[in-house]
Amino acid sequence: MSSSRRKFLESLSRSALVLSLENVLALANPPRWREFGAGPANGSEDAQAAPTPGSDLGVSFVNVGRESGLNVKTMYGGEHKNKYLLETTGCGVAFYDYDNDGWLDIFLVNGWRLEGFPAGQEPTSHLFKNNRDGSFTDVTAKAGLLHSGWGQGCCVGDYDNDGDEDLFVTYFGKNVLYHNNGDGTFKDVTDKAGVGGSGKRWNTGCAFVDYDRDGHLDLFVANYIDLDLATAPVPESGPCLYKGVMVACGPPGLNGGKNILFHNNGDGTFSDVSDASGVLQANGTYGLGVLTADFDNDGWPDIYVANDSTPSALYRNKKNGKFVDVAVDAGCALSPDGKPQAGMGVSAADYDLDGNLDIVKTNFAGDTPSLYHNFGGGNFEDTTFSAGLGLYTRFLGWGCGFFDFDNDGWPDILICNGHVYPEVEQLKTEAGYAQQKLLYRNLRNGRFEDVSQRGGPGIIVPSASRGCAFGDFDNDGDIDVVVNTVNDFPQLIRCDSRAQNNWLKVRTIGTKSNRSGIGARLRCVTRLPGETKDHSQIDEVRSGGSYMSQSDLRVHFGLGNADKVTLLEIHWPSGAVDTLKDVAANQLIFVKEGEGIIRTMKFERPTPAHKSK
Repeated sequence: MSSSRRKFLESLSRSALVLSLENVLALANPPRWREFGAGPANGSEDAQAAPTPGSDLGVSFVNVGRESGLNVKTMYGGEHKNKYLLETTGCGVAFYDYDNDGWLDIFLVNGWRLEGFPAGQEPTSHLFKNNRDGSFTDVTAKAGLLHSGWGQGCCVGDYDNDGDEDLFVTYFGKNVLYHNNGDGTFKDVTDKAGVGGSGKRWNTGCAFVDYDRDGHLDLFVANYIDLDLATAPVPESGPCLYKGVMVACGPPGLNGGKNILFHNNGDGTFSDVSDASGVLQANGTYGLGVLTADFDNDGWPDIYVANDSTPSALYRNKKNGKFVDVAVDAGCALSPDGKPQAGMGVSAADYDLDGNLDIVKTNFAGDTPSLYHNFGGGNFEDTTFSAGLGLYTRFLGWGCGFFDFDNDGWPDILICNGHVYPEVEQLKTEAGYAQQKLLYRNLRNGRFEDVSQRGGPGIIVPSASRGCAFGDFDNDGDIDVVVNTVNDFPQLIRCDSRAQNNWLKVRTIGTKSNRSGIGARLRCVTRLPGETKDHSQIDEVRSGGSYMSQSDLRVHFGLGNADKVTLLEIHWPSGAVDTLKDVAANQLIFVKEGEGIIRTMKFERPTPAHKSK
């Protein structure tokens, strides 16, 4: 047993973390490739050479937000001093093809300030339509989406199966559900649907998820704190201090909110089943980021919630309409030494290609991010340090995601950072309120390389980031990032690639399953000519994720040098399986459950100079 493994197991005895004997033995005996740096456990072998640490990335990231037309600031709390914790959390963002034209639009949640705004100057959320030339047009008013308040997060899904993706927005106060009318406009159906809430709750991350696989999307909403500004403590009342500086109080000491699960009744209405489903019995509270995925490969979606200052929650689906929180036993609730962390954003991917979905989670300053490796059956080990993500404790993470930035067929990681307290500008010991992002390249051996300083200005220029979403807004085959900030303009981080690796995008259309295909598991297999081993990737169609944000519903696979996908399997929530063979690379395919490919879109593959104009 390695010394690092022994130290980890010894730490379990000093903590509140309790694992079954089976789990402990699994931790003590990891897959051999993880110990000795061999290939992935499933036998997949990459014919292309693995990247050498320090080598050229083949990509650069640049912020083109202002020049693309994202010209409205996100207002959120005081700019230099905050009275309440409510002013610190910021907002989410969505890459969202609301008009079904194959091009990603952008929805930006907006916030508020304690003193309010003059009539006619209230900030609202914004919908920006993609003009297909790298620019966007603000169509918020035309679309019927003007709404003000303490906005938090957003998620997307076709809850009524009419073929148009609907939009849900969370607030401190009353949530809003917008029905997509299919003509570029939306209708507020919150009251009819019954998902607005009491108007007094602090709703945060959300996700549409068909937890009972009946073909209708249900809705999960995390809650942070039961906050009443009339009685909430102020910095002076504690006093509440961060490294000697007076800051907003909480969340410890404040009443934690309770998460909500709404069941879709199939008639345009929802029922609150939080209690009956077991969601209210979770151990932790102060919920922020929400992630849905089938972590134990049983075909049923589970729900993970990144909690602030308490153990995170993993709601395992019991397949009978009920959930049980197994996060502590499963090994993804706490730090390696068994302590609660201040979780923010969360994302999932199979970073080591062993057929299991792993988790990355962002945490507060003074801590590292968390990387939970899924070693089977929905059981996890914390590999943060052994995988190379334990380098920094000075950054405070929010939005995050696994994404294959160089299309080599291995998921990389981006983490967006920014401090929670604007008052830290008084401290020389901190990384600042605005902070750089962190970019990690997958080395294909269970480890990641910090390549932030080589990632371009879109990575290293500091910003007060919060929510972020991933998607290919210019349809050139590489993944871009949209970032919502605090009291600043949003960022559109364009990926400019010099690599000529191939890719495939898949848009799922359910029939027996929900129309969005949310919850579908995709397996993408490639093999280069002359090779004898497959390169097998998995991913899922999911709503929500990151930090209160929505990424592209199209599933993107990097293919490396492979010019086709030899096998594409889609396991639908209904239990049906579609199998496609020899699918050409560098295109978007629309796959309908039970029918296969019904439409394709091919886009011009850019030359390396394409984006430098």
